Amino acid sequence: MEYNTERMELRIPEYGRNVQKMVEYAFTIEDRAKRTAYANLIINSMSNVNPEAKNIVDYKHKLWDHLFIISDYKLDVDSPYPIPDIKERLSPPQLLTYKNSKIEFGPYGNVLENMIKKLIEMEESEEKSVLIELIAQQLKKSYLQWNRDSVDDELILKHFEQLSKGQLKLQEDFKLNTTRNILNNNRKKTPSKGPSRTNTPANNSNPNQRRTNNKFNSPAPKFNRNQK
Repeated sequence: MEYNTERMELRIPEYGRNVQKMVEYAFTIEDRAKRTAYANLIINSMSNVNPEAKNIVDYKHKLWDHLFIISDYKLDVDSPYPIPDIKERLSPPQLLTYKNSKIEFGPYGNVLENMIKKLIEMEESEEKSVLIELIAQQLKKSYLQWNRDSVDDELILKHFEQLSKGQLKLQEDFKLNTTRNILNNNRKKTPSKGPSRTNTPANNSNPNQRRTNNKFNSPAPKFNRNQK
């Protein structure tokens, strides 16, 4: 079946052609009061097209805006809401402004870089010295999540110096944790898939033997009638 291309293009296809025909008929009503009453009937019809959207805030306002759009802003009726401005609809949307979140080194992310900046602002103290070493260690952990094959301690320390702009100093005897230790610790932190059954004596013992050992199931002592 071929589509009839000679029909007028729908301004808002969601409401269908019948609603657009109702809007076109509204132009033929000369009396303004009757035309306004008919416009309210059109609003009700538009509402029935999508009844689930009635809970949306300002839903009625949205319907009246759409009614004027369908009428090409030419329908002269009394609206309970301000008539939308055609210039605002045709004007291009304003560009969104984004914060400058350029990351210098991808493997470390924005959070670690911000932590280093905050650490630079701290006064010299023992706590600051500990945090410097912890962040340096974290750089290597983060790098290993990105690339395990070509990690190099000298490269990590060079990145640390660049990120801190040379303002954070590590102790001369400071060493990064080995790759093997970091990976092993990560495996230990990974939760197991399910509880494992331990080979306890209770699990491996014979059920009959367990019943025999139970004091409530032990045989009663024999009673000698001749015994006084």
